Parts: sequence; structure tokens; C-alpha cells
Amino acid sequence: MIAANNVTYRVGKKALFEDVNIKFTEGNCYGLIGANGAGKSTFLKILDGQLDTTNGTISITPGNRISFLEQDHFKYDEYEVLDTVIMGNPRLYEIMKEKDALYMKEDFTDEDGIRAAELEAEFADMNGWEAEADAENLLNGLGIEPELHHEIMGNLEGPVKVKVLLARALFGNPDILLLDEPTNHLDMSAIEWLEEFLIGFENTVIVVSHDRYFLNKVCTQTADIDFGKIRLYAGNYDFWFESSQLLQKQMKEENRKKEEKIKELQEFISRFSANASKSKQATSRKRALEKIQLDTMVPTSRKYPYIDFRPNREIGNDVLLVEHLSKTIDGEVIFKNLNFIINRTDKVAFVGGNERAKTTLFEILMGNMEPDEGYYKWGITTSRAYFPHDYNAEFDNDLTIADWLTQYSENKDTTYVRGFLGRMLFAGEDGIKRVRVLSGGEKVRCLLSKMMISGANVLIFDEPTNHLDMEAITALNNGMKKFKGVILFTSHDHQIVQTTANRIMEFLPDGTLIDKMGTYDEYLASDIMAKKRQIYVASEDEEMDD
Repeated sequence: MIAANNVTYRVGKKALFEDVNIKFTEGNCYGLIGANGAGKSTFLKILDGQLDTTNGTISITPGNRISFLEQDHFKYDEYEVLDTVIMGNPRLYEIMKEKDALYMKEDFTDEDGIRAAELEAEFADMNGWEAEADAENLLNGLGIEPELHHEIMGNLEGPVKVKVLLARALFGNPDILLLDEPTNHLDMSAIEWLEEFLIGFENTVIVVSHDRYFLNKVCTQTADIDFGKIRLYAGNYDFWFESSQLLQKQMKEENRKKEEKIKELQEFISRFSANASKSKQATSRKRALEKIQLDTMVPTSRKYPYIDFRPNREIGNDVLLVEHLSKTIDGEVIFKNLNFIINRTDKVAFVGGNERAKTTLFEILMGNMEPDEGYYKWGITTSRAYFPHDYNAEFDNDLTIADWLTQYSENKDTTYVRGFLGRMLFAGEDGIKRVRVLSGGEKVRCLLSKMMISGANVLIFDEPTNHLDMEAITALNNGMKKFKGVILFTSHDHQIVQTTANRIMEFLPDGTLIDKMGTYDEYLASDIMAKKRQIYVASEDEEMDD
């Protein structure tokens, strides 16, 4: 068990947490969620003791060991992979090293023998004889080949280091496991293994993740950070979302009924309080009025944009023809001999680790780049809106947000344009902000406003979830699912790909293309190697702590 007792944490004058009281118990996996800036990663560091509270305490069951997913990918560069994993249990690693040093001594004394016996006993109690095998099993499960187990960490590629650090956090059956974005830069095969590991893990897990699919698979409880407080909900992320939305709706409806009753009673009292024959009835209604209490609506710092892409015209049967398309850049074959036809009901997810191929294809299809060979042809009924991977040039000007969006709208009416900005959480005064100074998240919301106002019937998205919080990602997911046109997109968000796409195209490292009808999960199930080629990358938060 680990608990926060009246915990307050301040950064300057700002209280990130205020009098937080929460207990995390054995056998549960808690998804720690909250809006950007809420303090998710900061709270994990407070629990781990990396940060001191301003007020309050963290209490842990005596003897319990905390394991924290290390974020510094260079910290263990001098160590072997296996040693790095075993170091996840610091005491066990210390015993191993002290034992080795004792047995290496040439002048081994009686005192050394006594000390060695003590260490051997503690080593056996900690399951030390299985430590190396346990570490190897974790590494194998995460897809790290046995020939790398004795490699020096500094010689490994970044994605492999990430897996080793995760194995280090999981090693030795910790009592309390704190994981900050554990799926980031993992392939789908490793994520699937981690999901099964956590589902079977019997101790306490607290995890921060932007991967809604992952949270839904592993979490038994959801801890929601909002306005400096943390509230516990039973169930996974989707259950929290649905139940919290339902609760708000029910409270609003109940308050509406109460307000109608209050109005009715007030009108009766006003009309008949001076009437002697009705005075008793008026008095009884006053008592009834005094008893009515409106439910307090729990405020939330979350803001949900409304994303709704509506085509101005229905799309025809001929959408897109691609034949023999090839592109090489600086001697590197990006893709070669692409051939496919996009149909009017297609929502195509381009997946795989070959990021450059996806972006290059989209740039060519939008007319921003020329292919080396082959050609493509859009149907005459199509109109396109594009979310590029690099959109900084769009905002390299001194226009206000309202003026920037107006230039892309056929209807130049200010109220009409500001309506689209309002859907994306730009309040009235925000319209006069200069686009040059917008944050990454604000720029993304501007681009989505531009795509909505275009009325296009073909949408092309190149990683649209970067810089978005969970609320905006959920809104975008809903907008993509409802869209009545064609979508070509790439995204690292498993849930967006799974719930939106009805066709999967994967670019292989050599630039060739696999084209399959069906959902993402069906595609992954049909090809074991495909899971190793899909890498999850978390959205880039713009908050001080995440």
C-alpha cells in the first residue's frame, strides 16, 4: 500500500496539488489521468520520493519496495544489459557485487567468511539464484535477443534501451510499480507482452499513459487529477469517461427539474402569499422550497473540443488512382512501384516504422512534391484537406487566429468563422492572438479548425495527435469515426487506428507496401512480424511535468 496524506505541492505560487488524500492498494492497476499540466508525472515523482511535498506525507507499508520506470536513457551506458535489469532491485544487486568482491579476495579471512554466509542467506531469501534467469525472461518477453543480454548499454539503439529500462522497472516483483509512459517507443509485440504482465501482476501499479487502448486493457481503477485534487473511480479509462459524462448529464437533468420546481413554487408564493384563503398553501410551499437543494456540479479543468468534419458534397465512385509511384531522396529509396486504388468508403491507416515513406506519399498526393516515376489521379468529385507532419510554415506570419482561419473559409462572416474556432476551444479574446506565438497544441487545434471549415470530402492526416491531450484525442477520434468521406491517415494512437480504419497499408523498410482490408487488430493478428514493426509513440504533452 502507498498513500498520500494531505499532500500539497507548490511550484512557485501555484499549487499543483492541494490537500490530496488517496490510497493505492495491492492487487490494483491505477491509471493516473488528467489534463495537460495537471501534474501526472510530478505526482509519480512525489510518490517515489524524487520530489519533496510542500506539505503532507507519503506513507508506504513497511518493507515495501518501490520501482520507478527510469527516464534517463544514458544513465546505465557503462553497464551490461543484464546488470542494468538486476539493478532494478538495488539491494539484490549490492549483495551480488559484495559477494563477488569477497570471493575474489586473496586473503579471505574468517570475518569475510561470516559476512559471506550472511550475504548468501539474504541472497537466497531474495530469490537471488533465479535473478539472472528472471532478468533474461523479462528481456526475452520484451523482444530483446539473447545475444544482446551481455552487451554494454551504451552500444544499444534507443528503442532497445527503452525496453531494458522497462525490464529493470519490472524486475524482482516490486511491491509498488510506478510507470510513466511505459509503452512509449515500444513495438506492439512488446506492448502486448507488457499488457499480459501487468494483468497478471499481483502488487500495486500506478501508470501514466496517453495510450487509451493500453489503459483500457490493464487498469482496474482510474485516478483522475483535476483542480489539484485526485478522485478514484472503479474501472478502466473508457468506464471512467462514460461514467463521468453520465454523472454530469444526470446532475444537470436533476438540477433542471429542481429549477423548474423552484420556479413553480416561487410563482405560487408570489401570487398567493397575500391571499388569506391561500396563506396556508403558500406557507407549505415556502417550506418545500427551502428543502430543495441543487446538486453541486463538480468543476473540471478538462475542456472537450467539438470536432465534426462535414463534406460540402458527396464523394463519387472514383476517388484516387495510384500507379507505379516511386520516390528516392538523397540516394535513399523511400518507396517504389506503389499501385493502389482508393474507394469511396475507404478509411486507410498507413502504418509501420517507415515514417518517411508515409509523409512523402502524402506530400506527393497533395501536390507538394513530385514523384520520380509513376502517377496519381484524384477523382473529379474529390476535395481535400491536409494535416501535414511539419506545419510550422503555416504559422510563420503575423495574422491573428481569426484572420488566419478566415482566409481558408468561403464564408468570410466573422461570426461563422469564430464558430469553428469556438468548437476548438478558442474563446472570443483568443481570436486576436497572433498565430506565430501559439503553442504546439494550439496550432494543432487551428489546423483541425481549418480542415472542418474546408468542407472537404477527403481528409489526409499525418500524425494529428502530437501535442493533443486525451480530451482532444478523444474528440478527434469521434470526428474521424463519424466522417462520411474518405480518410488517409497515419497515427501512433492504437485506438484511433483500430476504431477508424477499415483498410491497412503498411510501408516496409524497403519501401514496398502491404495492403489489407480489415481493422488494425485483424491485421496484427494475421501477421506476427507486423507487431514488431509497429511502434507506439506518445503524444507530445506541453505541460511542465509530463
